[in-house]
Amino acid sequence: MAEPIRALCDELIKAVNVMMEAESSQTYRLEALKFIEDFKEKSPFCVECGLQLAEKSQTAVVRHFGLQILEHVVKFQWNNMAPQEKLRLKNCTMGLLSDGTHPILQEECHVKDALSRIVVEMIKREWPQHWPDMLNEMEALAAMGDAQTELVMLVLLRLAEDVITFQTLPTQRRRDIQQTLTQNMDSIFTFLLGILQLHVNEYNKLKCVAGLELKTKAHWRVGVATLNTLAGYIDWVALSHITNENCRLLEILCLLLSEPELQLEAAECLLIAISRKGKLEERKPFMLLFDEVAMNYILSAAQSADGAALCNQSSGAVVERRYTFLKRLCQVLCALGSQICSLVGSDVGVQVPVNLNKYMEALLAFTTHPSQFLRSSTQMTWGNLFRHEVLSKDPIICQMTIKYLRSARINLVKTGFPSKNDCPGCEFSRVDFDSDEDFTCCFNSFRAHQGEAVRLACKIVPFEAFQIAREWAQYQINTPIDTGNATPVQWDAMTFFTESVFGQLFKILEKEKLPIDEGMELLQMVVNYETRDPLILSCVLTIISTLFPFVKHQSHFLPQVLYKIFPAITFELVEERKVPRTRAEKNVRRHACSSIIRMCRDYSDFILPCFDMMYEHVKRLFSNEMLLTQMEKCALMEALILISNQFKDYNKQRAFLEELMAPVTAQWLSEEMRSVLWDPATFLTYVGADQVISDPDTEDQMGINRSRISFCVYTILGVVKRARWPADPEEAKAGGFVIGTTSDGTPIYRNPCAEPVQALMPNLLALIRTHNSLFLPENVNRLSKTFSRVYDIMDMEKNSVLGIPQQALDSYDTPVYRNIDERMQGFFCSLYENCYQLLGNTGPCLQQDFYAIEGLAEQIVGSAFIHLDSVPDHRLRSLVRLFMKQLVMSCPREYYDSLLCPLLGPLFAYLQQRLSFRWQIINQRTSLSAQEEEEAYEENHVTQEMVEEQLLRLVTREVIDLLSVTCITRKCPELSANKEDADGDEEMVSMESSQGIQINTPIDELSELGNCLLRSEDIYMNLLTICFNSLSWKDTVNCQRTAGLLCWTLLKQVLGGNLLPEAVTWLYASVLKGLQMHGQHEGCNAALTQLALLIYEALRPRYAELRLIMNQIPDIQVDALEQFDQKAIQPAVSKAGEKKKKEQFKRLIAGTVGKPLGQQFKKEVHIRNLPSLFKKPKPTKDMLENTDSAGLIALFSPDHDHC
Repeated sequence: MAEPIRALCDELIKAVNVMMEAESSQTYRLEALKFIEDFKEKSPFCVECGLQLAEKSQTAVVRHFGLQILEHVVKFQWNNMAPQEKLRLKNCTMGLLSDGTHPILQEECHVKDALSRIVVEMIKREWPQHWPDMLNEMEALAAMGDAQTELVMLVLLRLAEDVITFQTLPTQRRRDIQQTLTQNMDSIFTFLLGILQLHVNEYNKLKCVAGLELKTKAHWRVGVATLNTLAGYIDWVALSHITNENCRLLEILCLLLSEPELQLEAAECLLIAISRKGKLEERKPFMLLFDEVAMNYILSAAQSADGAALCNQSSGAVVERRYTFLKRLCQVLCALGSQICSLVGSDVGVQVPVNLNKYMEALLAFTTHPSQFLRSSTQMTWGNLFRHEVLSKDPIICQMTIKYLRSARINLVKTGFPSKNDCPGCEFSRVDFDSDEDFTCCFNSFRAHQGEAVRLACKIVPFEAFQIAREWAQYQINTPIDTGNATPVQWDAMTFFTESVFGQLFKILEKEKLPIDEGMELLQMVVNYETRDPLILSCVLTIISTLFPFVKHQSHFLPQVLYKIFPAITFELVEERKVPRTRAEKNVRRHACSSIIRMCRDYSDFILPCFDMMYEHVKRLFSNEMLLTQMEKCALMEALILISNQFKDYNKQRAFLEELMAPVTAQWLSEEMRSVLWDPATFLTYVGADQVISDPDTEDQMGINRSRISFCVYTILGVVKRARWPADPEEAKAGGFVIGTTSDGTPIYRNPCAEPVQALMPNLLALIRTHNSLFLPENVNRLSKTFSRVYDIMDMEKNSVLGIPQQALDSYDTPVYRNIDERMQGFFCSLYENCYQLLGNTGPCLQQDFYAIEGLAEQIVGSAFIHLDSVPDHRLRSLVRLFMKQLVMSCPREYYDSLLCPLLGPLFAYLQQRLSFRWQIINQRTSLSAQEEEEAYEENHVTQEMVEEQLLRLVTREVIDLLSVTCITRKCPELSANKEDADGDEEMVSMESSQGIQINTPIDELSELGNCLLRSEDIYMNLLTICFNSLSWKDTVNCQRTAGLLCWTLLKQVLGGNLLPEAVTWLYASVLKGLQMHGQHEGCNAALTQLALLIYEALRPRYAELRLIMNQIPDIQVDALEQFDQKAIQPAVSKAGEKKKKEQFKRLIAGTVGKPLGQQFKKEVHIRNLPSLFKKPKPTKDMLENTDSAGLIALFSPDHDHC
């Protein structure tokens, strides 16, 4: 027997070497892999060969392969092995642990890991029932030497990971092992701490002795392994094990922070321990870390690590291990902050620590560190401290708040890019970030968190915050402009800080306490400041907007502010040049327009006296065609309309709006424009889309025509969005805005823009109809070669769909050049969206003047709903989201029958057909043959297919969202939770992830509009079809939402009717198809299982067809199904077993749950349950079974130690 096995081992060694050698061809490598896999699956000599290959005489690669074979045997053949074979393999494995490895410093890490995995796989199958002395054997092994101790640590760590973290076992086995671990945790922790102290002491004794470096390193290696193992247990054991003996474990970890070779692992253990949640009473001992000794250890470790994080001050290179340790210490301090916030002021009677000042100084030191990562890590802790009811009033916190605000002046300055060397933070950024884009993304998030913390700090020290912001702003104003980028960056940081501070002060301080004089002095300085730098000018505009509330107290200053902003609207670095404006110039002009609109929106009554002055100024700007873009003109018109809302005189406001809109009205209603808007061919010619442009630099002759159309649409949209009647009913009535009341006494208002806008509606609907018609093949063919792709999705939108972030643009001085086809594409895209946005806003604006238009439903169907088959998905979204959703949300109930039902009926019917067809195409793509897939890759269709699939998902979600708004009313009960529950009461890791809390669940009811649609059987069936079909479409987000929110709410309305058996069968099968597609996702599984159970219980008594469907589920237990089915037919009155019933049903339909792609071809591991530890087993007459069980226990006892 030995000779064939030796020959077989030689073959296996050759195969392994072929696979691992870089020179091997793909063919040889595949043949070797096939030989090895066949051997593992079919050979009866796996154990013998595995043991021979794992011998110390073999190379590390071969030994690792031999151990892999043994692991394969345990994972896949254990259940079929005889007890004696199991015993032999167990003893041989223990022999490998004790004497099968090289010394600790010579053995390869992957060999140790493979050996530990075999032991853990056996433990998962036999412990504790059949291997009760496993822990004792591990302890005995650890006494044999350093190498064995490290292996024991690896075994214990992997056991905790598999059972607790990854939960790779059946539920009962996991419970058995976890319960036994918990019962033995005292001895396990005593064992681990003993090993740690022993080897740390030996390490400290020997590290200074010359000639004993190898022994020292061996003790260090065991210490590291023990700390890693502790980290795997600290996360989930009962807190009492961590805090035993006056927090002895935490004391040891704090001491190890001063050991450079062990400090990182110790800090990670400490972080896991302090981050634990649970009952507040059990967490009180953590406050010992605020004692003088513990805090000194943490601070001294931080100081030494900070100095060692850089190799030397001249080179500036970062020592990554020391820097990582610094990060962990920072996280430890933040975790301590979370604990103190939870404990102080709670019912457990914890007082503010005496050493709070030392802790706060340490936190501030990390906040001012050059590393962007460390600065960012502390922001959440500062916010928690500032908002804490007790701590925020402590004098120490108040003092530190001022220091924090001063540190923000440095932290908010955007420096430290990894590509630069202009500050100390750059070296750290090169470790933390791959690119400047990554750094910018992180910095933006950090700035947002710091802004929140600054706002909270203002509540604690409002006047000090005001002075700091004021001093910084004055300093920047008085500092000469540098030629480099430093000043704009400083201005940007100062502006953000000032905005955060003053925005909060105006909210929290009463008028009498506001420092009005100082604020007005600062505003005067900002208004008087002159600059031609567009970046700084943009900051100036922000500060003016921020400080504008001060002007309310000194109204005579208002004209100066307005005269400061108006020139920025027409800002240009070079006057009257013909080249495109730079991005920075455009940003300034856009910013100025936004500032004017915001002021007129928020302070319209205050600005009203300046209305005439503003109106005259706007007229002068409009007189020069080249001075403003169409968007800028519309922005100024919107600002005037917002002020006009304060006229509180219907006739006066209507006359103003008619005057303001007169040019647009004349142009929009002209015969030329009518011919353009009503005919697709004329429209394409008018905008120049049928012209061939050979020279890209040729002046765009038709650009003026496009801008005219855009300006008209933008203007109408602005009027519809901004024109309103007075909010006060009495003022509205006095001003002539009320034309009557409803039956319940609610006033009926009229909008002063109603008549002018109504006159423009026919041409708007015609434009929408024409735009839909442009996608017809005959009109697509009219596009010239230059503009053949103008209907495609824009690159920016495509990146958004694919989740690709936009790159940060810092090249503010570059002109914004866009070629002519990009401009044409942008025109069609924005025009389409704006038309639907305008239509969606018209209802809330005009109300009955819009909804009561005669034949409105027919007009909309004839325009917005026409030629939808040709409209691409990225355009269909605008119809659903911007128009129909808004219409449904704003339409009064008296217009449901005349307007919404005639619109929603055909729309949902069409959407149901379209979505089903499109998803069918997507599903067919996944079943392409390999050759077709290869061709698709060669033709570079992959990205396009990804875009199409993701767009379809987004369209589907928009449709489901519209359906939800249409049919569902959500009623949420009041929330109830106590602080301790919210904090997370966790003594051990949750055993059952499927256990859901049934408290405060929203109650979904059919809305009034839904009941209206229910009266039409065709419409309602379309709604049900969309919902139940969507369960099996490839979109988990949509599936979970539809199953949990819509399906049952819609279905239960028709349960009392006579549903056809075919319909019931289809409904139930649709839910099971959803489980097949999405059941591997926990959220979807829970929602779909609940839905299937509700349908089965409601309909099974009347429809036997449901039982036939259940019979077809793979691997269903017939007896269990029969039992459950009988209960469904004759339901019990008691609800006591509701949870048990759900679990039974979930097990019944488990065969329908599909596997994720990565698991579909994976060989299943079967671990048998052992006799229960918790319930007394029923007596059995099978003496052989009892004998076998006893035999296994005896076989795994330590007496059987020979191989």
